[in-house]
Amino acid sequence: MALTIHGLTAHEMHDKLKNKELSATEATKSVLDRISKTESRVKAYLTLLSEEALKKAEQVDKRLAAGEDLRPLEGIPMALKDNMCTEGIKTTCASKILHNFIPPYNATVAEKLEKAGAVLVGKLNMDEFAMGSSNENSSFYPVHNPWDLERAPGGSSGGSAAAVASDGAIYTLGSDTGGSVRQPASFCGVVGLKPTYGRVSRYGLIAYASSLDQIGPVTKDVRDCAWVLGAIAGHDEKDSTSANVPVSDYSHALNKDIKGMKVGIPKEYFAEGLDEEVKAKILEAVKKLEDLGAVCEEMSLPHTEYALPAFYLLAPAEASSNLARYDGVRYGYRDKNAEDLITMYKQTRSQGFGPELKRRIMLGTYALSSGYYDAYYLKALKVRTLVKQDFDQAFERYDVIVAPTAPTVAFRLGEKADDPLSMYLSDLFTIPVNLAGLPAISIPCGLSQGMPVGLQIIGKPFDEAALLQVAYNFEQNTPHHKLKPQLEVE
Repeated sequence: MALTIHGLTAHEMHDKLKNKELSATEATKSVLDRISKTESRVKAYLTLLSEEALKKAEQVDKRLAAGEDLRPLEGIPMALKDNMCTEGIKTTCASKILHNFIPPYNATVAEKLEKAGAVLVGKLNMDEFAMGSSNENSSFYPVHNPWDLERAPGGSSGGSAAAVASDGAIYTLGSDTGGSVRQPASFCGVVGLKPTYGRVSRYGLIAYASSLDQIGPVTKDVRDCAWVLGAIAGHDEKDSTSANVPVSDYSHALNKDIKGMKVGIPKEYFAEGLDEEVKAKILEAVKKLEDLGAVCEEMSLPHTEYALPAFYLLAPAEASSNLARYDGVRYGYRDKNAEDLITMYKQTRSQGFGPELKRRIMLGTYALSSGYYDAYYLKALKVRTLVKQDFDQAFERYDVIVAPTAPTVAFRLGEKADDPLSMYLSDLFTIPVNLAGLPAISIPCGLSQGMPVGLQIIGKPFDEAALLQVAYNFEQNTPHHKLKPQLEVE
């Protein structure tokens, strides 16, 4: 099949724009045309910005015609998860409570990409307020996995991954609180990177759990990932948790081999619950890394089993606090029939929030309540410290750690809807990384039952370069990133 314009990676598109083989308007039209043919079944978008995107593309073409230099991401059609504020453009968090919210300002990442010349084609579907692992918790409609429309694309950044996998965007941004960039990337066969906590500004990201949330790129290949991360990373005075750490040239890291690099394989990630075929693909990937000169050895992260319960106390506790602001008073949905203030609060929140949100708010409020705080929340904080110490000790010996991204391939839509616990288990291998604030990337490493399997590479704090180096070496020596879903168009 001949490669279409919308099938290009960002760096391939950049080269064609630079060589005048393609205009930004043609690129944008191709992506919008692709969306028109696939969106009725994939449902990756909540808001489409066709006119605005074409206007921006025309501006880019005028600049190029005037002989100005082309910046790396300039003129390339992309999309944002709908929990990142965009000035004058609806930002709903896929929730009824924010169905009509139009922010008066841009998130820092949106601002940076706009300045880099990116063409925003729309806002992407997600689990409501980023709470979920399947994208079935969207208040509007679920996203479908482009590899198999009966299956989930993963969550909460399901729209971000499905849009890239179906060529409905050249790259996207998602947010990752417990695996929400990496798990959908794994399910949809694309590249997803969660940067170190504080590496990318969270200003303008609508908060779920503020000590865990991190924005990251979802792309078609590792080089694109390096480009997008380079564009959004860096210190931001508007975000008090943003780290003032220099940003390296991530593309430069792609030129190095991995001979002699020490890779840890945590035995806890290969225990009960991991699908046998997924396990086989991950072990094949480890063998490939060894063939490329890496030194791989089994090691232990002993507190791994406690990460999931700790996360599901800490994240809901922070959510309970963060979501208290949605009261129907200042903005968003409001129940019009209430006769007094207290009833209005109650009705607004019970009608505006979906079931998974209510479940997590109640869990979090309970964990923070008087008499239970020490037994639950405080204990979970101590477990978080132990999980982080496991990684600190491991990184004294290893350059990176390699593991599965998810225990299974994409499950069927509805399969886990009535069993929240089994849904939470799909984040088993991604959650420890968020608790420790580390960077990690998921890249495709083969198929099982015709569905993509993701390989997770975990790195030291602020060493995204090492992740990209290992990921790129693996990608360039395997065919997995070239596999595409056979999505029939209308």
